[in-house]
Amino acid sequence: MVLPLSLLRSAQGHPMMVELKNGDTYNGHLVNCDSWMNLNLREVVCTSREGDKFWRMPECYIRGNTIKYLRIPEDVMNLVKEEDADLKNARDKSRGRMGRGRGRRMFGGRGGNRSGGRGGRGGHHNNRNNNRGRGNNRNQRGKR
Repeated sequence: MVLPLSLLRSAQGHPMMVELKNGDTYNGHLVNCDSWMNLNLREVVCTSREGDKFWRMPECYIRGNTIKYLRIPEDVMNLVKEEDADLKNARDKSRGRMGRGRGRRMFGGRGGNRSGGRGGRGGHHNNRNNNRGRGNNRNQRGKR
């Protein structure tokens, strides 16, 4: 599965077409993108919504929330799929024979508690449970 931001990062330096929600289109080479899908393009040709006006710009900045869609060359898509497959293979090899588990079996899983207990902060919970429903011990001494 190819994630949009990894696709954009791999498309840096390649040509792309960006259509905005208002209908304008921008054709240029991707320079940079960030996690909000804001784009920097260079060697840009902007086309109006009607398609009758054109502007040539050396560079432009496009805010991510104004983008309707992106058109990216097919070779970039193939490159991203190959990189994604390579990362997955490397991740599987580094796991070794363990696979996907809930933790290391030697120590009981999450947290690595070697004593076999459930962890926690100590015995103060037991004291609280033993006195439940009896009230304060000082008050009870005089009434007994």
